[in-house]
Amino acid sequence: MRRLRRILLIALAVILLLPALLVLAYAILPPPGTPLMLIRAAEGETIDKSWRWLGEISPHLPKAVVAAEDNLFCRHSGFDWNALGEVLQDASQGERTRGASTISMQLAKNLFLWPGRSYVRKGLEAYLTLHVELLLPKRRIMELYLNVAEWGPGIYGAEAAARHHFGKGAKTLTAREAALLAVALPNPRQWAAGKPDGYLAGRAGTIGRRIGQLGPLLDCVS
Repeated sequence: MRRLRRILLIALAVILLLPALLVLAYAILPPPGTPLMLIRAAEGETIDKSWRWLGEISPHLPKAVVAAEDNLFCRHSGFDWNALGEVLQDASQGERTRGASTISMQLAKNLFLWPGRSYVRKGLEAYLTLHVELLLPKRRIMELYLNVAEWGPGIYGAEAAARHHFGKGAKTLTAREAALLAVALPNPRQWAAGKPDGYLAGRAGTIGRRIGQLGPLLDCVS
């Protein structure tokens, strides 16, 4: 019984400490890949990715991503409680719910978890988000997110996305191109930032205007 208790305690310690150790490693090192990349590669997809530090990416892109994905990124601690409350209210009224995932939550999911939806995965995502927010500064969270986000079949990260969709490096993206990449994030395998349809083009225009309205809400990525 004592040996079993020791094994259980060790297993619990590993479960509790491993996420923190991995997040701390990614505070310094570029992640070698993500679970989604491994799954896509196993399916025969060629993976195109090139790491870029935040200073090597156009400043328009992090601003556009905040405006499109998570307006309160610079202010919250990983969770947008107002958005979550609205989702719960919509669900209770039988209405179609909107996403309430913050950039920090999306990074936790991208770095450590498998794709799909389940209560177990959501619980793990929330637990990992706490570590991400506690151990990483906002600029590093954004830097990691921009390097692991999917932007098309086999296209991961801002550099590969900029070259694939616009034929240029991430450093030289214009405000319009950055907005198009940002609005394609929710469905990158269907929406092509380099060949936007009317909806995507209109949404990019909205994001461009929103950036000018956010002001100090962009201070952590400016």
